[in-house]
Amino acid sequence: MYKTSKIILIYCLFSFFCLLKASNINEAIKLYNDRAIGAKGLKADKSLINNAILTFSSLKDQKNITIQLYLLKCYYFKGQFASENKKEKKEAFEKGKNLGEKAIKQFSGSVSIRYWYLVNLGSWAEVYGKIMAAKEGVADLMRKHSKVIIDIDHRYSNGGGYFMLGVVHLKSPYIPFFLTWPSNQKAVDFLKLSYDTDEKTFAQRVYYSRSLYENGEKYLAKKILKNVIIDVPSDNYYLEDLFQQGEAKILLELWTK
Repeated sequence: MYKTSKIILIYCLFSFFCLLKASNINEAIKLYNDRAIGAKGLKADKSLINNAILTFSSLKDQKNITIQLYLLKCYYFKGQFASENKKEKKEAFEKGKNLGEKAIKQFSGSVSIRYWYLVNLGSWAEVYGKIMAAKEGVADLMRKHSKVIIDIDHRYSNGGGYFMLGVVHLKSPYIPFFLTWPSNQKAVDFLKLSYDTDEKTFAQRVYYSRSLYENGEKYLAKKILKNVIIDVPSDNYYLEDLFQQGEAKILLELWTK
């Protein structure tokens, strides 16, 4: 009887702590999902994303893939939409980059971890500049991990692996004897693959149009951007889509001069 009662007590305590842990994770996820509430233009209320980061970071089971994944998402959002200056952007993307490098080793088969590592890495390269990006070998890293994502699950995040691979071909300069693989045509090809996989996201359409324009297909490039501008940003990625709409407006104005 005593042993039975003890087993029941242990089971109840275990169940309680499991529920508590799940509750904390769900609380942090809600903070992340609410990240755009109260935003003014493209400027988010930093308290929401900071609280999400604090809540995820305070959870004891830091080997949990959900925690790692959402922290990567949080660091990207903080750097892109909730940083006051370039220094804060650098700090956020640096944390995302470093966390992603560790998380990939821990969850090598996870496309989501690898994808969001690349989101942070690409953003890190943008804010730190071309020289630092070249020293870190960002272009080669982006290419390598994009191919792994495609091999594991080419449909992930609406063809996210194709998208990343297309972007790195589009943005990376061709440098004889040093960086010889970037290709404008391959940028078009891979971005078209992402564009044709499931939902056509705002980012996919903007980058696909950029690659088309670079390759001389200006009419189609402008047509795609016009559709982006009149589209409605999604609830889940409101600021992210709003940012791409702004990019589309800038590009279309530039291309019609």
